[in-house]
Amino acid sequence: MAKLSLNPGTPYVNGQWDKGGGDHITTIINPATELPIGQVQESSVDDVNRAVDAAYRAFEDGRGAWPKMSPKERSRLLHRFADAVAARREDLVFLLENEIGCAGMAGKVSQVEEAIRFAYFWADKAAELKFDEALPPTVGLTGMGQALVRKEPAGVVGAITPFNYPILLNLWKIGPILATGNTMVLKPSPNTPFSALILADAAAEAGIPPGVLNVVTGGIEEARALTEHPQVAVLSFTGSNTIGREVMRQAAGTLKRVVLELGGKSPNIVFADTDIDNPMMLMSLVMGFTVHAGQGCVLQTRLLVERPVYDAVKERVSAAIQAIKVGDPADPESEMGPLISATQRDRVLGYIQSGLDEGATLVAGGGRPAHLDRGFFVEPTLFSDVTNDMRIAREEIFGPVGVMIPFDGPQEAIAIANDTPFGLGGSVWSGDSVKAFEVAGALRAGYIHINGGDQSFGGPIGPAPFGGYKQSGIGREHGAAGADEYMEIKTMHYPVG
Repeated sequence: MAKLSLNPGTPYVNGQWDKGGGDHITTIINPATELPIGQVQESSVDDVNRAVDAAYRAFEDGRGAWPKMSPKERSRLLHRFADAVAARREDLVFLLENEIGCAGMAGKVSQVEEAIRFAYFWADKAAELKFDEALPPTVGLTGMGQALVRKEPAGVVGAITPFNYPILLNLWKIGPILATGNTMVLKPSPNTPFSALILADAAAEAGIPPGVLNVVTGGIEEARALTEHPQVAVLSFTGSNTIGREVMRQAAGTLKRVVLELGGKSPNIVFADTDIDNPMMLMSLVMGFTVHAGQGCVLQTRLLVERPVYDAVKERVSAAIQAIKVGDPADPESEMGPLISATQRDRVLGYIQSGLDEGATLVAGGGRPAHLDRGFFVEPTLFSDVTNDMRIAREEIFGPVGVMIPFDGPQEAIAIANDTPFGLGGSVWSGDSVKAFEVAGALRAGYIHINGGDQSFGGPIGPAPFGGYKQSGIGREHGAAGADEYMEIKTMHYPVG
């Protein structure tokens, strides 16, 4: 944190660390120890407006403006940015453990290593993007004509990110937004501001031009200033569907485009013809609701298991989660860390009580770990005898709580899986690959694993798009589909000959 300690919690606007106009100082708490790790001066609405103005000028002004650079020049600068991010690997791990509270190797890989790879992916992609496509000539009313379809950067993009995977999700936004020639204002969660400020520090070192990447802190009012600002062309938000609806309402006033990556209640479907002792499948079932203490939108927290193997799968999952070592992420032996705050911990415990009240059977966990006297921890928790109308089966808990629901045959599995307001992800496990693909194809969700197949986390290292159906979001991230979210399309017709 040595570099960030020079500029603690101040906005990064127009290429400068700026004291800003906010008068509120927030102390950021380590969720495992409940001890402070640093202070942040929250930005003001005026700071947000200045950041948008800086991004707008960086987009519009002069020949050297970011969108007017050649793709190769943007790629060169984004490679320097990726190098600067990679050089901060130790600081990123520190934030992973102390600001975010994420434990275990899976957290380090997905939050840090995958994030760095993602920065390099878009640095490469920036030089490869094709902005013009000539359509074949056709005969029209006025003779032979042709059309050129041009993709252009949309302008200023506002990006709002949550607390759960901030390092990764901040780079999910920064990579394609800047690679396509847009400028941006990033507002991270008030719980995890340092994970964004360290990226601003990397951008400054890399020589990203002033105004191209701006970072502001703050809460609800500052977010609203971004979503309603008339000079923001696109608003990209990752978070809960409740806040996503409000973001969409606020953006509607200026008819700006929105990209919403929202919540989930994804199913992990196990058929009786699969190998229930497959370690990859067991890992999927367990990590589907315990990785990062269950704080992930795409996690598969509904375990749909065919009746002939229901009890056997329950025994295996129960034993596995009771063996998970819960503790301080700074301890290399810890496999699961805390929730982000006392408020989130109490919310999760409230859901566990609602499951008991509605008649579900508590198989394992259900409370705070007895061996930890501080920190926002909840035990890995498994319910069985769950019906799909219970709150714990329908609402996103965002904690380490898995619910087991039995089914008979593919059609009932599909019906239960789709009986949800969400549609983000899912998994299917079957010894019959044809059946597995047919079931996956019938799921109303945007991101499906079949028998453990996975290109990478959310597809950032390849062309696979990521996003959800229904209340799990609007638009896609990653690959060509993700890049297009931040582009406008212009068609220019001209005569041939």
